[in-house]
Amino acid sequence: MTGQRVLISGMGGELGSRVAALLEAEPWVGAIEGIDLDPPRRRLRRAHFHRIEPHDRRRMVDVVTRFDPHLVLHLGVYEPNARANPAKARERSRDASLGVLGAAAECPSLEGIVVRSGIEVYGRHRNAPTRPDEEVAPHPTTTFGHLMLQAEELAHEAAATVGCPVTAVRLASVVGPHVPSPLGRYLRLPVVPMSVLADPAFSLVHVEDAARALVAACSTRWNGPVNVVAPGAVTTYQAVRLGGRVPLPLFGPEWMLARAITAAAGAPVPDHVLELVHRGRTADGSLAHHALGLSPVSTTPDVVKALYKWATVTHLTPVKAVA
Repeated sequence: MTGQRVLISGMGGELGSRVAALLEAEPWVGAIEGIDLDPPRRRLRRAHFHRIEPHDRRRMVDVVTRFDPHLVLHLGVYEPNARANPAKARERSRDASLGVLGAAAECPSLEGIVVRSGIEVYGRHRNAPTRPDEEVAPHPTTTFGHLMLQAEELAHEAAATVGCPVTAVRLASVVGPHVPSPLGRYLRLPVVPMSVLADPAFSLVHVEDAARALVAACSTRWNGPVNVVAPGAVTTYQAVRLGGRVPLPLFGPEWMLARAITAAAGAPVPDHVLELVHRGRTADGSLAHHALGLSPVSTTPDVVKALYKWATVTHLTPVKAVA
C-alpha cells in the first residue's frame, strides 16, 4: 500500500486543507493532487493543487484520469450559505460530484472512494429517529442533506464500475474558528433567535476530529457509511449561554423576519440550520471506533466553546506621528 496516489476534491476549504496536511504525513501516501475553485487555506509541502471551476468538467476529468489515483477523497460538497449561496451550492456540488466521481470510474488504478457526507442525510421528518445509526435509511429533508446523499450515490455508482469500497463519512455539523459555517455565524450573533416552542439538542464535531476521521477512512477503506459525531449534545439556548450571547425567543411567523435580519447581518439561516434549531440533530457515532479505529476527542460543548474563543475583529485607531 506504500506510495498510494490520493486525489482530494474540495482541497481548498478549511477541512480539505487540513486533511491534505495530515495525508502528507502518512507513510502509505505517495503523490497527492487536489482540485477546488479556491486554493488551500494552509501551506502544503508536497501536495499539488489544480484550481478548477466545478462546471469545467472536461478539465476536471482530464486531471483525474491523468493522475489515475488509487484513492479518491471527495470533499466537494458545498454547504449552502457557507462558501456559496444555496443556488450556487447546489450547482457546484452537483457539477463537482459528477465530474470527479464520473472521472474516477474511468481510472484503472482506483482502489477506494471516501466521500464527505453528513448526518443531515437521515433527515428530521415526522417520526424520524432522534439518534439514527448507520442502519437507518437516508431520508434527507433539507438541501444540504440531498446534496450529500447525491454524492454518496454517485460514489457508489463509480465504485461499482471498478469494484472498490466506498466509505461515506457522515459528519455532524462542523463548526469552529475559521470554518465557513452558517451555523457558526448564526451562533456568534450578539442576539440569537431561537424557538420558544422547543429547544432540542444537537451534536457537532470539531474540524480536527473530522479531518482525522477522513484520513482514517482513507487508510482503513471501510466499506459503508460511518457516523462521526462528537460526544454529548447541546441545545441552542445552552450554546448561546456558553458564548455569552442574548437568546431571542421567537414564535411562528416571527422567524421570517428574524431570517431576513440575520441574513442582512451576514448570517443567513439555510433550511438545514433552521431544521437543527427547531428539531435538533444528533446521531449514533459508536461505529466510528470500530470502522475507523478512532473516535472524536472534543465533545460538543468543547466545540461550542472553541467557536466562541474566536475573537472578533478589533479595529485599531491610527496614531498620529509625533513631530
